[in-house]
Parts: sequence; C-alpha cells; structure tokens
Amino acid sequence: MYTQVPAPLGGSLGWSALVSALPLLVLFVLLGVFRVRAWLASVIALVLSIVVAIAVYGMPAGPAFDSALEGAAFGLFPALWIVLNSLWIYQMTKVSGHFDVLRRTFAKISDDQRVQGVIIAFSFGALLEALAGFGAPVAICSVMLVAVGLKPLKAATVALIANTAPVAYGAVALPVITLAKVTGLPLDDLAAMTGRQVPILALIVPLVLMIVLDGRRGLRQAWPAALVCGVSFAVVQYLMANFGPVQLTDIAASLVSAAAVLVLLRFWRPKPADAPDRAPDRVPGGAAQPVSGGGGVAVRERTVVDSRVEQLRSFAPYATIIVLFSIAAIPVVAAALATTTKTFSWPGLHIATSEGKPLSLVSFKFDWLADSGTVLFIAGVVSAFLLKVPLREAVRAYGQTIVQLRTAGLTVMAVLALAYVMNMSGQTATLGLFLAGAGGLFALLSPLLGWFGTAVTGSDTSSNSLFGALQVAAAHGAQLQPVLMAAANSSGGVLGKMISPQNLAIGASAVGLAGKEGLLFRRVLAASAVFVPLMCVLVYLQSTPVLSWMVP
Repeated sequence: MYTQVPAPLGGSLGWSALVSALPLLVLFVLLGVFRVRAWLASVIALVLSIVVAIAVYGMPAGPAFDSALEGAAFGLFPALWIVLNSLWIYQMTKVSGHFDVLRRTFAKISDDQRVQGVIIAFSFGALLEALAGFGAPVAICSVMLVAVGLKPLKAATVALIANTAPVAYGAVALPVITLAKVTGLPLDDLAAMTGRQVPILALIVPLVLMIVLDGRRGLRQAWPAALVCGVSFAVVQYLMANFGPVQLTDIAASLVSAAAVLVLLRFWRPKPADAPDRAPDRVPGGAAQPVSGGGGVAVRERTVVDSRVEQLRSFAPYATIIVLFSIAAIPVVAAALATTTKTFSWPGLHIATSEGKPLSLVSFKFDWLADSGTVLFIAGVVSAFLLKVPLREAVRAYGQTIVQLRTAGLTVMAVLALAYVMNMSGQTATLGLFLAGAGGLFALLSPLLGWFGTAVTGSDTSSNSLFGALQVAAAHGAQLQPVLMAAANSSGGVLGKMISPQNLAIGASAVGLAGKEGLLFRRVLAASAVFVPLMCVLVYLQSTPVLSWMVP
C-alpha cells in the first residue's frame, strides 16, 4: 500500500508544490514557448511526472508506471473510442456527398449571412461538438461558412468563438464524465453545476457573433435571431444538464436553438445590408462560385438543387445518434446495459490518501456495450446503410479516421497518463493544498486554471484530467464546495479552446490560412478576454451567499 504524502520535501508545502508543478510547467512551456508538438510535449511531461513521483514522493516504480498505464487506457477507452466513431460518421457523410447537401441546405435557410453564421457556427457547431469535439466543429463550420460567402479569416474567427458554450458537454459529455472520474464526485452533480454556469455564455455568444460578422450594424439589425438562438440553447442546456441524460445535453440544445431560429424566420427577417466584406470567389478545395450582389449580406448563388429526400438523408446520421442515445437512456435498457459493465481494480495499484482512505481512481470501469463510443459505432453502421455507403468505402473511411487521429490519440493518452500519475502519487493534492491558501479568493481564480489547461492542451477533457482533482483538493482546503470548484474548471476551460494552438491551427488550415494562426489568435483573444472575467465573477458569486443557492 502506497500512502500519499502531501509535503514530501522536508515538510515544506511551498517547495513540494513547486516541484509538483514542474511537469505542468514543462508541458506549458514546451507548447506555448518552444512550440513543441503536443504529443511530444505531453510525453516529456509524463516522463517528468513519473520521475517526481518516484524520486520526490517515494512512490514505488511499479505503481508509478501502472498509474500511467491506467490513465493511458482511459484515454484509449472511452475517450478516443468516442472521438473515433464520431469522426467516422462525419467521414462517411463526405464520402457519400451528403456533407455538401447539408451545407447547401443551411445556405437556403436564409439569404442573410449573419443568420447563416449563427445557425451554422453556433447551433450546428454545437451539434458537431456534442457528437465529436476535438476540433471537428471548427474545421467543418469554418469551411461551411466560407462556402456561404464569408471571408476565410472571418469564417475561422466565427467558428472558434462559437465553439465555447457547448464544449463542457462535447463528445457526448466526455469532459464532465472525465471530471467525475478523476475527482470521484457524482456525475449528476457535476453535470448540474456546470449546467448552471455555461448557459450564461450561451446567452452572450450569439450576440458577440453578430458583432464579429457585421459590427454594430449586425447587432442592431439581427439581434432577434441571436437572442432567440442563445436563449433557447441556454434553457434546453440547463434543463438537460440538470434533469435529462447528460450525453444528450448539447444535442438537444443545438437542435432546439436551430429550430427556434427557423420558426422566428417565418415571422421576422433582418433588414438587408450590403456587406463590403465579401468572400473570394473560390471555396478552398472547391470550384469557383458566382457571388450575388443583391439585397442582404452577399451570399453565393447555388445551381445544385437537392431533392427533399437527399436533404433528409443528410440529417439521418444525426437523427440516428439522437434516437440511439434516447433508447439507451430508457431505464429498462440502461439497466440491461449496466449488466455488461465490468469494474475492476487496476493491477498493481494499492493507494491511499494522506488520511488513509483508499483512492477511488484505482478502479477502472470497462462498459464496452453501454459506453457512448459503442453507441456511436452502432450509429455509424446504421448511417452507412442510410447514406448508401458501400461496405468497402465505410471500412476505408474508418481506416482513414484512425490515421487522422494517430497523433491526437497519442496526445490524449499521454495527457491522461500524466494526470493519473500526478493524482495517484499525491502531486495534485500538494498543489491543491498550496492553492487553498488563497482562501475564499480561490473561487475567483478557479476558472482560470481550466481556461489555462484547455488553452494549452486544446481539450476541456484534458484540462479536467489535469486540474479536476487539484480543484477538489483546493476546495477542501479553502472550505469551498468541491462540486462548484470542479465544475468551474470545466466551465472556465470552454473559454480556452478558442485560443488553443491546436484549434487555431485547425481553423486556419481548414480555410487555407495555414501559417497565419497568429493573426487568427489576435482576432479571438478579445472575445476570450471578455468571457473569462465574467465566468470568474460568476463562480465567485456562486461561492458566496449571493448565488450559493445555485450550487446543487
């Protein structure tokens, strides 16, 4: 039995915390300063965390390596299993040509780019985030926005800013599921608490998008669409996070918000405005398209006419996913699926906290049939049939997706391995005790940790893995609500995604601006600088009697 020691360096909490922070500092410096590839920086930080665990904390080498293996296994399943099958479905929509049908369908909803921008980047982007995450919404929405007439730089900017509010429940709620795993807190409580923070962002983000799309004029002329979109999304996100299956939170919110805007457009249209900021005549990787100069913000004319059947078929994969997750949430079905779940103690790990309590992280749950990734795989098989994708093409698309994720997969596994080593050796607990010295002010700083973690790793899931347990440890020391601080990590993390190097690179390359990530960074930094203080103040007020009633 290995028992954690909170202050291994001569009983000094300060020096112990400094050494404990070395793996994270090295990771951030390698990524942010030296621009080392994410997978290599993560592996180096992982090796350093193992050295600190063994040399400073006295953790035996066997448990140290076993901790890393369990973290990597969790990164492989369920994290990568979810992402792999989500992106496979997207690849099949491209192979079948239905991605283009979907794009043209969105272009016909409204002749106003501001409305198109909100529906595509916010509502449809939220659906993609809910199903896949990990950069897929930014890449797909950026290209779609260019295709309907936006300039590449503006398209990527809009896609990045929109990819905020849905992130906490992205990849069928993987960030909060991971947060529950690494903190040992109830998933329902974490999902509910996060659902009382990020919907506030959903109210604001569409309005900010209007400003980015068309300045003050855009906000003045098209605010009803932004308001309806944001309010409907926020309400449904709150309701699903608190009372519904957490995996369907963003799926339901995104669909309802899009439907609400469509209903609004039956009774209201924004005032036409000529847009001087017209897109180039060529979509990256596509054929030249004529641009209309008529009323409203300029949009591209379309000569392809899709049948109603093909339009419905383009939405079929997403409808299939919703139906399957809804079936899996039925109590009888959920109970049957639960019988297939295997939970076991990870071999070689016998760890206790400094208080002598067994560490819950040593238990590994292998829910091979009930897992969200398996549901997505089944949805992919059904989608291949509905989209009429030949078996050979479906298998080839799966192989291409695996190749596409090879470096991202290594990064996710290395970051989660790093988090598990730090959590099990006691490094995270040491940092938490040190930060708890800030007392009640820690609530004001808590979202910054999540923001920083996501900005560097590019993933709210990875940020929760790194800092989730730390937030809980600091909360206990500062006599704050652990659920509030853990949720603040995820809610603050969603705001770091728009400035993360990985997502900037994805957005820039998707619209043909590779190498101009710095320019894109400056465009989105202002939005992040506005949102982060708002989240910090909200969390702080929730830690005080002013808004403490919001904590479950």
